Amino acid sequence: MTAEVYSYAEQADLANAVGKYIVKHQNEAIKANGSFKIAISGGSLGKVLKEALIDNKDIGAEVQWDKWEVYFSDERLVPLNHEDSNYGLFNEMVLSNLASSTKPKIYTIDESLLTGNNGQIEGADIEKDKEIAKRYAAHLPHKLDVILLGCGPDGHTCSLFPGHKLLHERAQLVSYINDSPKPPPRRITITFPVLESATAIAFVAQGSGKAPILKEIFNDSESKLPSKLVTDITSGTEISWFVDSAAIEGADVLSSKY
Repeated sequence: MTAEVYSYAEQADLANAVGKYIVKHQNEAIKANGSFKIAISGGSLGKVLKEALIDNKDIGAEVQWDKWEVYFSDERLVPLNHEDSNYGLFNEMVLSNLASSTKPKIYTIDESLLTGNNGQIEGADIEKDKEIAKRYAAHLPHKLDVILLGCGPDGHTCSLFPGHKLLHERAQLVSYINDSPKPPPRRITITFPVLESATAIAFVAQGSGKAPILKEIFNDSESKLPSKLVTDITSGTEISWFVDSAAIEGADVLSSKY
């Protein structure tokens, strides 16, 4: 299945497109199963979700938060209120702006199992890190409706990094990692079996700093970058990219509007 690429010149237009995409999949999932199971990542995605689902009142009015089940595609092994926490970012950008009666069900890492200091190696208990990953995997549904992903300047996505052994992990749905090249080194991440079973995956990438890596993803058929491997998933998962004009500058790729 070929990935769809949606490109926008303006940040607001990109965010609104992501919002409409989310609402469409939300409505389909609730109609079919009564709930909407979505996994999100960190980085600039938090800001996009705030613009799309909180600041845009028209789109926000269509969000059925009480039917949402929110997971994280990866998480740093830090306290939930830490500046590096993906949950913490989502809480700041989205959850804190919702009335308590409409908040979704959130699945976070088990904070009580954290060891060491702020995701660093020193003083960490690897066995407890593995247990955090195992417990998180136990929460995952058989099939996620949507997974929202970013793409790092190195082509990583989730906490799946170029050349890393976890790109080949098939037995575990969630794995721990303690050698992330991007700090902090200790994290958990979903693996390819989860990505391949999802109904839909959407990448959000912005800025000229992403242009070289997106050019490789869209134009180098031999690339083994993690984001390229996800884009080329052949399990039937619907793959989309939401980008701004700067991010696909120089890439030979057909784009449209969502």
